[in-house]
Amino acid sequence: MPEYRRYTPAEGLRQNRPHLHRRAAVWKWVRWLLVGLVLLGLAAYASIQLSPYPKALLIRYGFDKGAVEISQKLEKHVPPGVNAILNEPYRANDQDALLDVFYPQTLQSSDQVLPTIVWVHGGAWISGNKSHVANYLKILASHGYTAVGVGYSIAPGHQYPTPLFQINDALQYLQQQAKRLHIDTNRFVLAGDSAGAQMASQMAAIVTNPAYAKTIGIRPALQPGQLKATLLNCGAYDPKSVNYNGSFGSFLKTVMWSYSGTKAFLTDPAFQSFAVINYVTKNFPPSFITTGNADPLAPQSVALAKKLTQAGVRTDTLFYPNDHTPPLEHEYQFNLDLADGQQALKRILAFLGTALK
Repeated sequence: MPEYRRYTPAEGLRQNRPHLHRRAAVWKWVRWLLVGLVLLGLAAYASIQLSPYPKALLIRYGFDKGAVEISQKLEKHVPPGVNAILNEPYRANDQDALLDVFYPQTLQSSDQVLPTIVWVHGGAWISGNKSHVANYLKILASHGYTAVGVGYSIAPGHQYPTPLFQINDALQYLQQQAKRLHIDTNRFVLAGDSAGAQMASQMAAIVTNPAYAKTIGIRPALQPGQLKATLLNCGAYDPKSVNYNGSFGSFLKTVMWSYSGTKAFLTDPAFQSFAVINYVTKNFPPSFITTGNADPLAPQSVALAKKLTQAGVRTDTLFYPNDHTPPLEHEYQFNLDLADGQQALKRILAFLGTALK
């Protein structure tokens, strides 16, 4: 029979010491890892509470990705015969202040000017690019318009009301370069989608309401008579009428914090002028307003249309019943594969045909 040696406790400890040392080292690293993860989690939580940047950048990534996909789907609907002038600087020493101009190719060697649609792209004030709406603007231009996509600075890096000053400067630049860019300076249309619709409506109010322009501190580049219409797609016009406790609330809190520069955006005096619905007057230009029935911002468009109608402003709307199928999401108008998107385009063109006479 094999012999088994009995070890004293001290001898057994010596025999197992390497194994125990390895186990202790492993547990030491595990403890440090757990402490590091806890600290990392606390830092992430603190950064989210102290700055809108983390959430805003995630939203930006998703929005930009979706906007590129929408633009690509529009490519097949763009007709030939549209010229483009891209990345035209409209403001000195401002890398964000660029614009794109589209017009019918037939004007290439002509001095003819056309009614001009100045479109402000969307992106929740924290994302987006003028290139995202370029294909849609080419389609509009093919119907006999000069269409301009305006680039502007986005939040959180740049905050309210920076984009409004940029857009105003863009309007001034377009007038200075009117002949070269085929722009009829007496027939401007301000247009936009989502956040861009909000900014376009603000510019329209700035142009037509001197008291409002003074409140924001902008000297309008346009006279009221030059601004013939607005095209407002799926916009937000009154931050106080939103349910910030609903499923859409966290997103809205992040973008409003980013754009306003404060968590207290609902009560911040400097941000009160954002709510353009409170500043429209009877002098606001004729407007086309549309939104989808499944758009969380749909009540905002309905409320603005009601306010304009009550003020005596000619208002053409394209709204849908709650049970409309398919459900039309935010920015539905860019989906020209959809019959409702095609209908929105037809209604826009019909509205322009009468508003610009």
